[in-house]
Amino acid sequence: MDRLFLGANVLFSAAHRRDAGVRRLWGLPETELVTSAYAVEEARRNLSTPEQRADLDALLASVRISNLLADLAAYPEVAESRLLEKDIPILRAAVAARCTHLITGDRQHFGHLFGTMVAGLLVLRPADYLAGRVPGQAYRSG
Repeated sequence: MDRLFLGANVLFSAAHRRDAGVRRLWGLPETELVTSAYAVEEARRNLSTPEQRADLDALLASVRISNLLADLAAYPEVAESRLLEKDIPILRAAVAARCTHLITGDRQHFGHLFGTMVAGLLVLRPADYLAGRVPGQAYRSG
């Protein structure tokens, strides 16, 4: 089973537009969705309407929210990831939650990590994860 850590912009996109393709992540079999309170707060802060915030709350009903952070000493690759200080908590939370994937569309800050393994998790854009899915099975790379 894949355990997907959803970055703030994935949460934002799913709540911002009800027809967003990223919402397909919520219907995948054999997939657990995980995020952090930090990511939720960032997404909520950027949503502009009460309806969007209500959609975010509805989406979060099926997402596990983890407040754990991986120890940087135990995962030096997190510190070496060249992420901005504000983005490191996302990666630390994904590692601590033992996710298999970090799903983010944040090309500006995470783009250099797309398609790579960092501390045991594969960093992908939502479209790339969805393109690698075989119906009824976990993500298949390549």
